[in-house]
Amino acid sequence: MQQLSNKTVWLVGASSGIGRSLACKLAEAGNFIIATARSEDKLNELVNLYPKNIVALSANMNNVDNTQALTSEFTRKLRSITDVIDVLIMAQGIVEYEDDLSLDIAMYRRVFETNFFSYINTLSIAKPLLEAAEQKAYIVGISSLSMKTGFPRAEAYGASKAAIDYFLHALYIDLPKRKFDVSVVRPGFVATPMTANNDFSMPFLMSADTAAERIIKGMEARKRIISFPRRLVFILSVFSTLSILWYRYIGPKLSRYQE
Repeated sequence: MQQLSNKTVWLVGASSGIGRSLACKLAEAGNFIIATARSEDKLNELVNLYPKNIVALSANMNNVDNTQALTSEFTRKLRSITDVIDVLIMAQGIVEYEDDLSLDIAMYRRVFETNFFSYINTLSIAKPLLEAAEQKAYIVGISSLSMKTGFPRAEAYGASKAAIDYFLHALYIDLPKRKFDVSVVRPGFVATPMTANNDFSMPFLMSADTAAERIIKGMEARKRIISFPRRLVFILSVFSTLSILWYRYIGPKLSRYQE
């Protein structure tokens, strides 16, 4: 176990939900947090709570059309704060659902820009600062248990989370030469502003603070996969193994598109 204290942490997606809870708990443990999100006001609220441990650095990491300019400008701002990142946590994310099978390409692009491409932007900026860490640097990315099996209406969201999950696993293989650790976080349903508008039952729903505690516990052990809650992990693992049960009997009952 490695205690998460006295580390320089860059946390993207820190303004709400799991990211905000992680920022608070890591600050309370004595870490120095560089908190990034699009909402400057919400970041400043965090700074006011932990003025000695959190600094705000607002940015839109989704800017895939102007990546070079984003990287150059943001790197300059980041390096004015620190030359080293010990831990990178990528917790940014959005959810939009497929309605009436409209296959709205703009919606799919929005979801992938935040849930996948913004992670690539973030990592490209962080990589040289992670390489400068004295001890083994650590990359943590938020995926989702939704990648375990197909869910109705979640074509865009689930696909984006499966993409980042695969990317982080491939990264785990490619990065040991650079002495990095990588963890993939697969939470179940967490009560956040992102899930507040869900109009369906969310089994084993937990608070963002509880989710953050479980993530930090997994981070201290540097688990490759941090997944929770256990009951939902077990259920989805069974159905993903016996997929015919899910896709023929269970999944269709959850879908709105039934004959």
